[in-house]
Amino acid sequence: MEIVEDVVIVGAGIAGLTTSLGLHRLGIRSLVLESSDELRITGFAFTTWSNAWKALDAVGIGESLRHQHYLTPSILVSSTFLDQPASEISYKGHEIRCLQRRLLLETLAKELPSDTIRFSSKVVSIEESGFFKRLHLSDGTILKTKVLIGCDGVNSVVAKWLGFDKPVFTGRSAIRGSANFKGGHGFGLKFRQFLGKGLRSGFLPCNDENFYWFLTWIPSTKDEELEDDPVKLKQFVMSKLEDIPNEMKSVVGKTELDAIASSPLRYRRPWELLWGNISKGNVCVAGDALHPMTPDLGQGGCAALEDGVVLARCIAEALLKPGGEENSGKIVDEEEEYKRIEMGLKNYAQERRWRSIDLVSTAYMVGYIQQNSGKIMNFLRDKFLSRFLPGMLLRKASFDCGTLKY
Repeated sequence: MEIVEDVVIVGAGIAGLTTSLGLHRLGIRSLVLESSDELRITGFAFTTWSNAWKALDAVGIGESLRHQHYLTPSILVSSTFLDQPASEISYKGHEIRCLQRRLLLETLAKELPSDTIRFSSKVVSIEESGFFKRLHLSDGTILKTKVLIGCDGVNSVVAKWLGFDKPVFTGRSAIRGSANFKGGHGFGLKFRQFLGKGLRSGFLPCNDENFYWFLTWIPSTKDEELEDDPVKLKQFVMSKLEDIPNEMKSVVGKTELDAIASSPLRYRRPWELLWGNISKGNVCVAGDALHPMTPDLGQGGCAALEDGVVLARCIAEALLKPGGEENSGKIVDEEEEYKRIEMGLKNYAQERRWRSIDLVSTAYMVGYIQQNSGKIMNFLRDKFLSRFLPGMLLRKASFDCGTLKY
């Protein structure tokens, strides 16, 4: 027996849940398929810039999340290559917070109808079925859907169906962690970043008690065994942070073993985004399935939130009548509806293509500059380039994805 749905979203991550909530706000039901048995909180936290808060406000959850995360006033950038004082860049006029991934996903999920997310539901194949797509799940379930959206991460089944290659390894890896200080950490609210010697590390307070940190480095062959061993990961990080203040080392020391993880950094080649099929017929991709990028702009999660708002708006324009009434349940010309859906997804692809290319390309180049271990590049970065990079990051964060109105 086949189950028929109007909209199926593969992946209950940031992009998938934001898209689903945007559709829900517009009166359209969607089914979200999640391969794991619970919400995935890997990554622990991420920087949310002004553009992300505009997207969160668009789906109606920005205000509740603001109350749980402090505003970041500035960033302190220190070089571990040159003996010079840290430079401080003010974030005045911009809304930047360190957002806990768990709280974001839980907030998104709570706003959705209880039967929206279907856990332990892995898609194993996708087939054409007239004006529908037929999905085969690992448990034997077969779904038919008018719209298929892939928000299933860097190893996306939907992106593969659209013809995208697997994201490329950048030659860099990241270790991320989250520390909890019961009673308060007392380290203030500034974002602190340390650059040099082929390393980039950062420490961001989310609120009085929670601190998020990261370290990116260029791994050697012997480092591969670190990935699945949190004890060795923690020891490795501590050995690499010898040139930073002791208070920041204490953040890593306070991190529990189940709150530390490592992953290789991958990205989508920009020319794939230029020529590839972001959408095809009634299928499209969003989030990391569309634009996996390095974390050097702090825009991966932010861009996924933007995707969700834009995509929900474009789908609503295709599925709803001008008065906001959904077409489902009425006699509808399937071919005509398919063409509207196809056009809606093309509009989404057109709107997100150049934004995605810009972010992926810029993040890669910023990462290359910040983490280069060459003496000449280190000198140029610390003396000259560091003055221009913060302003560029803030310009990328000034983007406005708009509201859900269409």
